[in-house]
Amino acid sequence: MHRFLPLALLAALPLAVASAEARSLGRLVFEPCTLEGRGGMAAVEAQCTTLRVPEDRAAPDGRQIDLAIAWVPARGEPEPDPVFMLAGGPGQGARAAFPAVAPGFRDVLRTRHVILVDQRGTGGSNPLACLDAEGNNAFGDLADESPEAAARFAEGCLAALSAKADVRHYTTTEAVADLEAVREAIGAARINLYGGSYGTRVAQRYAKTFPQSTRAVVLDSVAPMDHALGSEHAKNLDAALRAQFARCAADAACAAGLPDPEAALARVRAALARPGRAPVRYRDPTSGQWREAVPTAGHLALVLRLFSYSPPTATLLPVVLQQALEGDHAPLLAQARLLMDGIGNEIMHGMQLSVVCTEDADAMRVDPADADTVLGTGFVAGVQAQCSVWPRGQRPADFNEPLTGGLPLLAISGEFDPVTPPRYGDAAIAGLPNARHLVLRGQGHTPINVGCMPQLFAQFIETADARALDASCLDRLAPLPPGTGLHGWEP
Repeated sequence: MHRFLPLALLAALPLAVASAEARSLGRLVFEPCTLEGRGGMAAVEAQCTTLRVPEDRAAPDGRQIDLAIAWVPARGEPEPDPVFMLAGGPGQGARAAFPAVAPGFRDVLRTRHVILVDQRGTGGSNPLACLDAEGNNAFGDLADESPEAAARFAEGCLAALSAKADVRHYTTTEAVADLEAVREAIGAARINLYGGSYGTRVAQRYAKTFPQSTRAVVLDSVAPMDHALGSEHAKNLDAALRAQFARCAADAACAAGLPDPEAALARVRAALARPGRAPVRYRDPTSGQWREAVPTAGHLALVLRLFSYSPPTATLLPVVLQQALEGDHAPLLAQARLLMDGIGNEIMHGMQLSVVCTEDADAMRVDPADADTVLGTGFVAGVQAQCSVWPRGQRPADFNEPLTGGLPLLAISGEFDPVTPPRYGDAAIAGLPNARHLVLRGQGHTPINVGCMPQLFAQFIETADARALDASCLDRLAPLPPGTGLHGWEP
């Protein structure tokens, strides 16, 4: 996830190459490691170490946790201000997340190190995973989405984690203090921040708390500070689906196979809500084993939501609906299983609850208007139920205040993002004179890898001047056509 290599660093970060096996950055000693790529992403060679910090900074002699850190060296002589990459979720570790966005950092790595810190409670930093009956990282049971089931799941997870963590100390506030400790440990006077999704909240909070340590910030798929994470998931997903369905209606081949996607969606949801449905046999896409499950609205919502994140999978939305409309639910169950397994491997649900219950839950309300959406009111109700049993940490009084001042900032949004729509980016940069917001046409969530965005990212980090960027190259971006089958779209 990060690459560093330079020898001549006297005027930059205090890097000394002790041997081919160990390298030092500031007072931290690193050893070679490999950041595993998943889903076809290439692995990234890096240097790894840990930094021990107090779990509770108010009790520095109490329990300690080791922050897992990776360093991807710059390919050339580095500038003194590295880029810290902050992962999303909340609950995703930066080291595991980096291979997926590494193409977006290729030009940045010419002259800057990239530092990855697994946020406490994720990755290798005392991960707060909620395990299912089989010992696998899990979120709960899609077949039973009741608030009562959600609360039971949270209670079980909390009991299992109590021996290794005080979950009140795994919030954004503590994570920001950890980042500052890492900055000091590597000897960087200032750092640049790239945050993706929830990582944009961490980046904004770090910049507000430690402005003297912050040089420039990139917010990719922005979560505004005054917005409760998840409170608008239902509305945002339905808006993104309507936009995708409109594209299907305007495409002759797609419209021929699925003339009215919104009506098809309503019929599928109604069918999945009927009681007494029989289990469906399907093949597990990971193990190849045959499984049985009753398809639910939860399976449909998961697939539609996560397929909406990126253009290649968003093209399959009409296909997913067509299969379900024809009563073929085996593909839906297989896709949901694959997505849940992937999320379970990446997201630490215990850490996610520590963040959301402390920072967002008190501002979340069940909106009756969401009842007819794909996600319905269940998402918010489930969060509220889990947070009713999950201990909450301390939230600073100014936590929800937006950034102010002249910080150089570049915001990026995808036109069809189902989670953090472009209006969030507009809100986050309002009042920032040195900020700029780029909306990438036809794109989804965290589009840092798309088109010429890697070059623009590197240019901004080089100059710390978002307004001077020539972003006309983004005009060449276009949405992928909607799919008409598992092969994709018509030629």
